[in-house]
Amino acid sequence: MSDYIVRAMAANQQIRAFAAVTRDVVETARMAHNTSPVATAALGRLLTGGAMMGVMMKGEKDILTLQIKAGGPLNGITVTADSQGRVKGYVGNPNVCIPANSKGKLDVAGAVGVGFMNVIKDMGMKEPYMGQVALQTSEIAEDLTYYFATSEQVPSAVGLGVLMNKDNTVRQAGGFIVQVMPFAEDATIDKLEKNVQNITSVTNLLEEGHTPESLLEKVLEGFDIEINDRIPTEFYCNCSKQRVEKALISIGRKDLNELIQEGKDVELNCHFCNKNYVFSVEELKEILRRCK
Repeated sequence: MSDYIVRAMAANQQIRAFAAVTRDVVETARMAHNTSPVATAALGRLLTGGAMMGVMMKGEKDILTLQIKAGGPLNGITVTADSQGRVKGYVGNPNVCIPANSKGKLDVAGAVGVGFMNVIKDMGMKEPYMGQVALQTSEIAEDLTYYFATSEQVPSAVGLGVLMNKDNTVRQAGGFIVQVMPFAEDATIDKLEKNVQNITSVTNLLEEGHTPESLLEKVLEGFDIEINDRIPTEFYCNCSKQRVEKALISIGRKDLNELIQEGKDVELNCHFCNKNYVFSVEELKEILRRCK
């Protein structure tokens, strides 16, 4: 199991916690979309956060979507995750290049810009749950922390990090989400806050060789920890030619006819994994025949 998520409880069930290593997830996304370093860092952070939030859901068919809509040159980020640790995503502008920030690091906040984050949970109800928050720092981890506190009323600490190699491949990626339960004692909360403040960089810890388990040991130092689950996580897109064909059917007979009259192959792209699907004129005619 190269990339995986750990789910745990601590402090006599007063704290629930998740930690993940996602290097392969983020590298797969980078290769699929040919993202610049700052775009990889921004997408990688949201993919990591999304993967952990996905496994918080109970239902097998539950789907989580995170959308960042902001005015920066990255042109937004969309990530979708399920409850089995599968996650996928893309950025609006994968080629964005901007100068480093004042600390000499990749300027994720500058690339993302000012805007909003939507959190959509489709759990098989009549209507999906949707929460929206204004981005606080556009660094993503702090924005997810703010979302949990305001939309779900769950005090949380989120840490996310992506470190790049000099050849622009992904060197490290991972993170944690720690949440306190409503019945948590003040002493527990105070101790946890101090622990979180002592963690300056997720990627530094990953560079030191930390696993999801030992990441949680750092965040939950001094607490008893009970590991409940280890869940593999991967970049996974469920697109197929058949699914794309359904999208073509949905445009209707008139538009399909127009495409056929042009006499050219039609190429459709999956935003999530950047795979292209080509339909010949003959295939379009066959789709039209099946259209009601």
